Amino acid sequence: MDTPQDRFAGPLAATLPLPPPGAERAAALDALLLPPDAALPVPPATERGRWDPARGALDAATATAVVDRAEADLGTPWPLPLASTAARLHRDGDRDTHEQLVHGRERRLSRAAVAAAVSLGAPGADRWLDEVADGVWQLCEQSSWCWPAHDDSRLRHGSVLPTVTDPYLDLGAGEVVGQLAWVDHLLGAGLDARYPGLRARVRHEARARVVEPFLRRRDWHWLGRDGDVHNWNPWIHGNVLVAALRLLDGEHEAAERARVVELVLQGLDRYVGCLPDDGAIDEGYAYWWNGACRALEALDVLAHATGGAVDALDPGRSPAALRGTVAFPHRMHLGGAWYLNLADGQARPHLTPPWRALHRAALRTGDPDAAAHALAHRVAGAGAEEQQGLGRLLRALTDRDWQATSDALPPLPAETWLGSTEVLVARERTGDAAGLALAVKGGHNAEAHNHNDVGSVVVASDGVPVVVDAGRPTYTAQTFGPDRYRIWTMQSSWHSVPEVAGTAQAVGAGARARHVRPALRGDDAGVPSGVTLDLAAAYPVAGLRSWRRSARLERGPDARVVVSDAWDLDDRRDDGRDDPAATTVRFLLAGDVSLTPGSAVVVPLDGAPPLRLTWPPDVPAALVDRPLDDRVLSEVWGDRLARLDLTVTARADLQVAIARDVDAEGAGRPGGGPSPAAARRKSDP
Repeated sequence: MDTPQDRFAGPLAATLPLPPPGAERAAALDALLLPPDAALPVPPATERGRWDPARGALDAATATAVVDRAEADLGTPWPLPLASTAARLHRDGDRDTHEQLVHGRERRLSRAAVAAAVSLGAPGADRWLDEVADGVWQLCEQSSWCWPAHDDSRLRHGSVLPTVTDPYLDLGAGEVVGQLAWVDHLLGAGLDARYPGLRARVRHEARARVVEPFLRRRDWHWLGRDGDVHNWNPWIHGNVLVAALRLLDGEHEAAERARVVELVLQGLDRYVGCLPDDGAIDEGYAYWWNGACRALEALDVLAHATGGAVDALDPGRSPAALRGTVAFPHRMHLGGAWYLNLADGQARPHLTPPWRALHRAALRTGDPDAAAHALAHRVAGAGAEEQQGLGRLLRALTDRDWQATSDALPPLPAETWLGSTEVLVARERTGDAAGLALAVKGGHNAEAHNHNDVGSVVVASDGVPVVVDAGRPTYTAQTFGPDRYRIWTMQSSWHSVPEVAGTAQAVGAGARARHVRPALRGDDAGVPSGVTLDLAAAYPVAGLRSWRRSARLERGPDARVVVSDAWDLDDRRDDGRDDPAATTVRFLLAGDVSLTPGSAVVVPLDGAPPLRLTWPPDVPAALVDRPLDDRVLSEVWGDRLARLDLTVTARADLQVAIARDVDAEGAGRPGGGPSPAAARRKSDP
């Protein structure tokens, strides 16, 4: 029986030509939905005009690269998730080993599916259908599609292994059911001919593991019924949508299919309703691809499935938040492969993002800058790797707009202020990564995937972060458990913020920036961009009355970033002793660092121009080395980071300036000389 929570109406409901949520809207959707074999926006492999590489309608470079990887798979053992790998989560906290085995199985199936589609009807093509059938069968035989870190089997049943009679619908289950639906849509006819009954098995498992739990349990935390809406919502809903559209094709399943689609639309409405109008994602750039981007993709699929009748991406009626979030990736761009990373994101993501998905959303919502940003990152043969899922790969291979477009330059706006998350990104000039860039974050310490980072700054040289946010290490059981903030990367002590009277920032929404004031340049290129904010509320220090931080980018021939701190602190100890705990201002640095009184020179990664940090020479300074032994961190930063600690216990203010170090120019590049971005800057009029 429906409750008011099952009839949620948000910004999508206000703009779409449908009855209010509930049975009437489900019936209206039933009348609009295309038949299951036409409901997904990718041609099946039987349409040889679209899948035969010789006919020019396919992204041949990407297809060839995928098929080459599939060829290498043949004859090798499939990845084999085991009971022992699943149980490791509860024994030593390792979740990654099992997840990588599961991902490896799914990615191999995706490669095989593309190879089967490309070669359908050619001599020897049956080997690819055999490979696909093996992958599909293994997924159907796999006890659970849920990742062990998400399963509630231990809580509900006391089991460290999945309970097959009570499946948990999480990101992993969504990914598998979505993949199986795309395989079925792409290769259904061939599988029917060679493996009669296999498609029926897929439908049985999809119903038991996903469709029925989705309809029966309406207490899934990711639905957001309590107002806590995060990236799981669109990620899972998008996969459930694809599965319902394709796999609920039985003679008496039309009404149920429409009901699932209607609930998916309500779920997406909750997510869009929680997006701010500026489109910002507090989880940061890396999570945009599996949050807001998933919502955009799902709504695009729904528009196709209804013949364009239900189209939330139409620029004339799409909510402001959807249009705003399409711009989020390029607004967080520092330069090249580097982005401002907040929370658990990476400054240089290790997986190739699905650029085609951003390009499609940009075209649909009418954002030429976002489209240019996607095109600037397009690489022949890497249109969408199978790591991003089969649906994204198939859409990239068959998207004629993506294939037909020419190269573009990233927009690189000179200034972005996102008031909803209190994030500023500023660079010296529009359209050019050369020179300095500054990012400043206010916000609070209860954000999604939160790190304790109120007031943190990031400074880049030619787009390469030098004053950095480390990001996160490999996920373990600890990452989302009660000991999360024992992980060093989550602590304010390892962000570029103060440590007040020996005390790090607290956790929670109350630990937040106050009196946040952006100073924006507007149309005057000579005006600094910056933010002032008070950090005192972030620190549980009784004698701290205020900590005023100002960070600004000063443009011009002598461009520099200036970080100024001034504080009002009664740091007398409770025991009456006169030796207060140390107060320090800290900067986390990437690159080779050399320290002298009053200054530090950093030779950055990627051969970017060195930067010099300067401060009053009487302020004691020390470097704390941080070796990196975690793969996720070292893939971004190399083998170490360094923390600069400036001891200011006896002071009430400090100013640190960061500028290009002309004397050290070229120190980080073979043969010396300016970096390519610096050379471009020097040639600018």
